[in-house]
Amino acid sequence: MSNGSDTLTGGNIEPRGLEEEMKSSYLDYAMSVIVGRALPDARDGLKPVHRRVLFSMNENGLQPTRPYRKSAFIVGEVMGKYHPHGDTAIYDTLVRLAQDFAMRYPLADPQGNFGSIDDDPAAAMRYTEARLSRIATEMLRDLDSDTVDFVPNYDGSQQEPLVLPSRFPNLLVNGSSGIAVGMATNIPPHNLRETIDAVIAYIEDPDVDVDTLMRYMKGPDFPTGGVILGVDGIRDAYATGRGRVRLQARAHIEPLKQGKEAIVVTELPYMVKKLGDGGLVQKIAELVQEKKLTGISDIQDHTDKRGMRLVIELKRDAVPKVVLNQLYKHTPMQTTFGVNMVALVDGVPRTLSLREALDAYVRHQREVVVRRTKFELSEKERRAHILEGLLVALDNLDEVIALIRGSRDPETARDGLVEKFELTLVQAEAILQMTLRRLTALEANKIKDEHRDVVERIKELREILGDEEKVMGLVKEELREIADTYGDERRTQITFAEGEIDIEDLIADQQMVITITKSGYIKSLPLATYRNQRRGGVGVTGMEMKDGDYIEHLFVCSTHDYLLFFTNRGKVYRSKVYELPEASRTAKGRSLNNFLPLREGERVHAVIDTRDFSEGGYLVFATRQGQLKKTEFAAYNTPIKADGIIAIKIRGDDELVAVRKTGGDDDIIMVARSGKAARFHESQARPMGRDTGGVRGMNVAQKGNAVLAMDVARTDQELLVVTENGYGKRTPIPEYPRKNRGTMGVKTISVTGKKGALIGALVVREHQELIFISQTGMVQRTGVRGISQQGRPAQGVRVMNLRDDDIVSAVALVMESEAATAASVEELPPATPNGEGATEDSAPEPPSGNGQGPDE
Repeated sequence: MSNGSDTLTGGNIEPRGLEEEMKSSYLDYAMSVIVGRALPDARDGLKPVHRRVLFSMNENGLQPTRPYRKSAFIVGEVMGKYHPHGDTAIYDTLVRLAQDFAMRYPLADPQGNFGSIDDDPAAAMRYTEARLSRIATEMLRDLDSDTVDFVPNYDGSQQEPLVLPSRFPNLLVNGSSGIAVGMATNIPPHNLRETIDAVIAYIEDPDVDVDTLMRYMKGPDFPTGGVILGVDGIRDAYATGRGRVRLQARAHIEPLKQGKEAIVVTELPYMVKKLGDGGLVQKIAELVQEKKLTGISDIQDHTDKRGMRLVIELKRDAVPKVVLNQLYKHTPMQTTFGVNMVALVDGVPRTLSLREALDAYVRHQREVVVRRTKFELSEKERRAHILEGLLVALDNLDEVIALIRGSRDPETARDGLVEKFELTLVQAEAILQMTLRRLTALEANKIKDEHRDVVERIKELREILGDEEKVMGLVKEELREIADTYGDERRTQITFAEGEIDIEDLIADQQMVITITKSGYIKSLPLATYRNQRRGGVGVTGMEMKDGDYIEHLFVCSTHDYLLFFTNRGKVYRSKVYELPEASRTAKGRSLNNFLPLREGERVHAVIDTRDFSEGGYLVFATRQGQLKKTEFAAYNTPIKADGIIAIKIRGDDELVAVRKTGGDDDIIMVARSGKAARFHESQARPMGRDTGGVRGMNVAQKGNAVLAMDVARTDQELLVVTENGYGKRTPIPEYPRKNRGTMGVKTISVTGKKGALIGALVVREHQELIFISQTGMVQRTGVRGISQQGRPAQGVRVMNLRDDDIVSAVALVMESEAATAASVEELPPATPNGEGATEDSAPEPPSGNGQGPDE
């Protein structure tokens, strides 16, 4: 050794520490992977292998109008000339460039099996064929005009471009993904028109902010469509280069035969497989087998050339909305796309914001246009120089001919032309190569016209190069042409996630008529539907209902009001009025089972409406076993999950009977099956929390006894009671003494074998009407005024004639029809955003907001 090195077989041996050598070698390898394989260039959005495939196809003339060539030929050309790696990697690249479910705008036009969203692999390269797609030619346009730099290939035998001209912003339009050493990139695809609009907006105002750019470029646009939930993740990605975009499958609910329903999936999140290992169908099947999804009975794939159609058939008792939410939660029908916009800028990996990505592309396009213009200017100046020489020859035609004829050889003639006419060697050579046909008058005029056009073009090109605004104007003009030629509509819908926008800002505040029938059908209809008639008109056709059905709850409220649905199991569900299903005037509406996630045996017993819970007061609950609970109304102004929350804790086989809104100083009356009624002041029940069971309101401990009804008792009202054998009476509320809660109550009707047990009780007013329903389905309508008013101990009079084997099963107040209700509130002031106008107090009775239904 000498001076730290020795010559050994023509090389040098250098002493280096192992740690230093490992560090240096690893960094060299890492940068090779980053720059040479894994990360796209910010200018054309391509990795080297993609760029080489497109360039090779262009060099081999595989244009969109030319015949297809075997994929094996393309792969061989790329591997032999530009990309000395495995053929599998090159073919996989070609396959991806051609897949319309992977690329928003495919750059290769395939023929044959190039794989599918069902996880089918592409056929072997010897079977498939490809050529450039139409839009891919825009990536390569002007490549021969010295617009980009070329470098030698791996063995120095060929030249390849460092970057493509990329006349549209491919990095954002088609996106990219890759894993390098210590870093990764994941850029989503976007809509071509929107992206070009954003580029133009940036050119016109380089200081434009992200929010302004998002007016043009609203968010990712995936080739498989789907729905993006919320814009916060998009804004983060555009502002910082990193963000999380929630993506959901597009699905809807369809009715099937025999009363069943199905969830139909028509679009999947980006890169989610429908079939195959780890595919959506397999995942759903696994969850069904594990009992995590219990509402699904079958899955059928009806996908064809018209589009995707995955039919998920539901069981009869399944709630479609609940199953759909479970699918979103537990399967790839909802995914998160992690945006990580890493790309090479000047050969260095950088995380780019949207503005930085646009800036890199705009600078590239400016360079492309400038270099193309300089190239064309050089060509035009060279041509003008030759044409000027030809014009000299035409002006001195006889002398030129004589000089040429008198010359010994072409070199002598050339030198003579240069010397005599002060021409350059290039001009003299062009004159010598001019054919005799160019000497005709017509051809001479063509030369003059061409010279004039070339001179004019040279002037235009110099003006472009001398004016930055004209350069950028050309960039914008050419981008608009591409958008007009290749642009299409957005495929991915963007919706606002909860908390990002108040949906009510988008919905008109108008009054609606809400009806719920005994059989459980709900619908809403604008009040204005009925305003074409006033009182005294002949009326309009109302809801079509099956025999024995009737309107149980009816409200007139604003689209911005809340409806609280209380069920017999003590749960409460909440919905805005605008979320209710709208239907025509004659339609019966939609089943509550399809609107609310009700479980088997769960029924809605009370419905209460409110604008914003600001009216205060309390909600009083009564259960069949005599429990009573009072809770502040505002306690229910809380986010309610899709599957509801507990309104009152129900013990054992008890169930909720009634819910009433009180003002804090009202009397409560409870009626039991034994014929007893207990009246007490609500202050005897202290306010309790929402998730509590309450206190004893009435003692119904004796066998067979149970609470039938509970209501607010006012002195101007009457208590109507009906027995199962069709007897009833009404008694003024003041005849019921106010006592403590928890008692067995006082007699409200004498229960005898002839009269039968008490079946129902209602607080009524004289002008209202009643409907009686028997066990065999007989229905009778009677006015309250027609029922005898008697004292508490009386046995009542017959209110419904029954057959010997029949009994009364229910009694209810008759709700006014939608049309009658609309007419009675027509002249009320319209609802205002703060809830003024037609309210609970100003609306006609009986739609009072207490949701009083039948007592069974």
